[in-house]
Amino acid sequence: MSALITATLPYTHTDDVFIDGAWHAATGTGRTLVTNPATEEVWGSVPQASVADLDRAVAAANRAFTGSGWRDLAPSVRAGYLLRLADEIEKRAEPLSHTNTFENGSPVAETSKAAANAASIFRYFASLAPTLEKADIRPFPDGSGETVVRQDPIGVCALIAPWNFPINLVVAKLAPALMAGCTVVIKPASPTPLSIRLIVDAAVAAGIPAGVVNVVTGPGSFGDALVKHPGVAKVAFTGSTPVGRSIAAACGTLLRPVTLELGGKSSALVLPDADLDALSRVLIRTCMRNTGQTCYISTRILAPAERYDELVDMVTATIAEARQGDPMDPRTVFGPAATKAQEQTVRGYIRTGLAEGARATTGGDVDAGFDRGFFVKPTVFADVTPGMRIAQEEIFGPVLSILRYSGLDEAVSIANNTTFGLGGTIFSDDEDAALALAPRLGTGSLGLNFFASNHAAPFAGRHDSGLGAEFGPEGLRAYLSPQSVHRRIRS
Repeated sequence: MSALITATLPYTHTDDVFIDGAWHAATGTGRTLVTNPATEEVWGSVPQASVADLDRAVAAANRAFTGSGWRDLAPSVRAGYLLRLADEIEKRAEPLSHTNTFENGSPVAETSKAAANAASIFRYFASLAPTLEKADIRPFPDGSGETVVRQDPIGVCALIAPWNFPINLVVAKLAPALMAGCTVVIKPASPTPLSIRLIVDAAVAAGIPAGVVNVVTGPGSFGDALVKHPGVAKVAFTGSTPVGRSIAAACGTLLRPVTLELGGKSSALVLPDADLDALSRVLIRTCMRNTGQTCYISTRILAPAERYDELVDMVTATIAEARQGDPMDPRTVFGPAATKAQEQTVRGYIRTGLAEGARATTGGDVDAGFDRGFFVKPTVFADVTPGMRIAQEEIFGPVLSILRYSGLDEAVSIANNTTFGLGGTIFSDDEDAALALAPRLGTGSLGLNFFASNHAAPFAGRHDSGLGAEFGPEGLRAYLSPQSVHRRIRS
């Protein structure tokens, strides 16, 4: 089955980068191999672009920004391009899904929704065109004049995406950048460099002008060169907090705007009145989505002492019963880790949890039962205390920690006892009470009895989880630079 699917993928081994509206042979000499995490088979490869390739891509983006007329188009016209791009992406849903799954091992049940979600993001930002076209006139407080506030596109944007959601985490940046009138250079993550080519194909089919979208491939150090390139006006990055700090430092030195969506260690706060049957139905989506390789999921479950054993039993049974295996099987819930290095990292955290005294109620430091692939047995830890590393550090794998609390104040204290602030959930039969509790939790997003991302609302991390916001009008404003034009009012 895998060989058959591989043979039908649009892209496998490639030698080019996308610059100024066309694919060009890369001048770099190195190559990045693409491995199927479920089989450990190399099935694709891309070139490691040279600095000269990067210079050409940034130059093309600058020419398109200043000379193609893209930034000068009416927002409603740019919106038309985005709507056509959304349509073209949906036409490529199956190859996008399969390529994504072969790149990072995400179950096809997850990746089959990627095209529809990406299209939805483009359509949402296209819907904001009227807000860009509406006149913004602000009177002086003393009535002597008025100010016309304009919003200009910020310029060439460097978009750097991770490997866990290689389509939608690019599109979350690309859509607002294009809607604002910016041009872009995209650098995909090294393990997932091929699915982005289908987005490029869709952009070409939608008629996006040459140079507006450019893609270069290379290792992590290549991303550093893109961040610091003098022709770049803004950076948008999703990835780990340590890398985000490095990018923030570089952008601070350069006084370059940056949006960072980084790591998380979110909590699912289960209140005493919560319906555990309802929780069990959304548990994996909320706490272990994409084999635990999702930044905002609630990997710490905070359970009231009086229901602790009951909740541990439910979580353990739900995770133990979920199917792990071939990510191309629609029934699969848990696939492999995306890379060998990530598998080893997750296994290391499991060993650490056991050494610290946590109790594995399912999984643990055991063989996952597969002859090949980067599989880690989904693991639930009970008897976890707030100071343990597994309760503090982002693991990014199929590992859950269940912590006990006595009283609401202690629950809030444990939930906030982290350097991160990205996501979180509150489970309660009384949603009004849960909503009233939300302001006490120091995180950028919260779900009540479930978690989902709304393209119309900002997704913003606090503390070590990032800077700025994606989605919503706030996500569009990140790609705009205001200009105030003052004029007197003649009497």
